[in-house]
Amino acid sequence: MLFVIVLIVLLALCFDFTNGFHDTANAIATSVSTRALSPRAAVLIAGAMNLIGALTFTGVAKTIGGKIADPLKIQHGTLVVLAALVAAIFWNLFTWYFGIPSSSSHALIGGLSGAVVGAAGFGAINYGGFRSIIEALITSPIFAFILGYIIMWILRLLFGGMSPHRVNRGFRFLQCFSAAAQAFMHGTNDSQKTMGVITFALIAGGYQHSMNIPFWVKILCAVAMGVGTATGGWRIIKTVGSKIIKIEPINGFASDLTSSAIIFGFTLLKLPVSSTHVISSAIMGSGAAKRPKGVHWGMAGRIVVAWLITIPITGFLAALLTRLFLI
Repeated sequence: MLFVIVLIVLLALCFDFTNGFHDTANAIATSVSTRALSPRAAVLIAGAMNLIGALTFTGVAKTIGGKIADPLKIQHGTLVVLAALVAAIFWNLFTWYFGIPSSSSHALIGGLSGAVVGAAGFGAINYGGFRSIIEALITSPIFAFILGYIIMWILRLLFGGMSPHRVNRGFRFLQCFSAAAQAFMHGTNDSQKTMGVITFALIAGGYQHSMNIPFWVKILCAVAMGVGTATGGWRIIKTVGSKIIKIEPINGFASDLTSSAIIFGFTLLKLPVSSTHVISSAIMGSGAAKRPKGVHWGMAGRIVVAWLITIPITGFLAALLTRLFLI
């Protein structure tokens, strides 16, 4: 059992690492695209702020670890977590290789849910908790699109009469701070998910009896996320930073501000969101407010398809892996 727990922790840290470089684009794509920050500076800032954010909150971790299923009632709970992590890591690497900004959050939640079903059937899912998580994942990008549109509309109203050079210079400076804020918010939500999964495994393995997140789990997950972020995910940065819309400093700032507000709001509600969904939707919203024809809706459609298929694919893969592990 101890060997399985150690393996789970290692895989969870690998997932956090892949989550970090997979989702680096969320925090820095706009600031790099507008040249507000150099790639090196942007990655270092994002890594540091992700680390700090990951140590700040634990509410989302408790939601992931306890609301999808009760770890005290799941037989072979450690194998469930093992299968979920393998499925999620595979999907992260697959989508990273092809430059698809899919959701690490969806991958992990889909993997954990599928693994629970594979081990104990559909009756083991806590549908109330699972529904609240899915609702947060669905509504957060919708809110991000709307808020991004509103913020960009207000900024255009306030600064539309100024010279483009002056506007770009001012908002390029502000993006240095908005990118850092977004990276911090990413850490407050995304890293919590892996903390929750490790704690789920500790409870299922009999090493812990409550959803209080151990300090060593916080540290390890925060460091893994920060190092992964510092490694960078340039393929996805290219997609998010240039293929959705042509980003300028003003709508880059609007997108960063929007996504930071949405992620932090859901973190306070102890609900997980996909930072990939949120920032992509914020970019679309700010772009639509400025020039709807400038949004590459075809690429947006590809991203939405990736969002829709992630949970079913990782769920099926994790369920299959769980059945194999139990043979």
